[in-house]
Amino acid sequence: MTQKTVVVEPTGEHAEIDTQLDRDAIAGLFDADPDVRRRTADLVELEPERFSPPVLFALTEVLLDQGRPADALFWFYAAQIRAHFDAGRCTDQTAGSAVGVLLRRFGEPIHRFAFTDPARLRRTVVRAVLWDRRTPYRYDHRWIALHGMGAFTGADGALSTPVEEWTALARRNRADFLAGLRRTLRSIPPQRG
Repeated sequence: MTQKTVVVEPTGEHAEIDTQLDRDAIAGLFDADPDVRRRTADLVELEPERFSPPVLFALTEVLLDQGRPADALFWFYAAQIRAHFDAGRCTDQTAGSAVGVLLRRFGEPIHRFAFTDPARLRRTVVRAVLWDRRTPYRYDHRWIALHGMGAFTGADGALSTPVEEWTALARRNRADFLAGLRRTLRSIPPQRG
């Protein structure tokens, strides 16, 4: 059976979403040339606020390949915090499924490393939450709307909740993330020496 690719051109506000920088970064992070991957990873780490969560998730794979699992762990959780926030402020509830896709695609090797040291996991997640709080968002948060059904159906209306709600949503998102960390840490069996 032959597969057919169908390209759907976004319309309305969806057509205004610029993901070119992110697409270029992801292409660089997955390039066959290790020097291109390294240089792209260096750029993303230098200016992470410019890149959407999918780029930060992709960065984790390069960092693992470079033998930097602790750095990969940090960026995985930083990406996750931002992806959940972007999903929370997106009016298309179906777009949030993109977060699950990213977690499934990049999570397994990170989780394997993360759960070997619960104290390191706790420190890393807290550090990621603090980083998120003080680091600006300089990418188009609407990237996630391109992954919802509205992008395919041409749904009208605003793609994001009102800006006035974002501060409270970000605060709640971080608090929920830390609460999830506490639940996860309680579920990890104690290490035996």
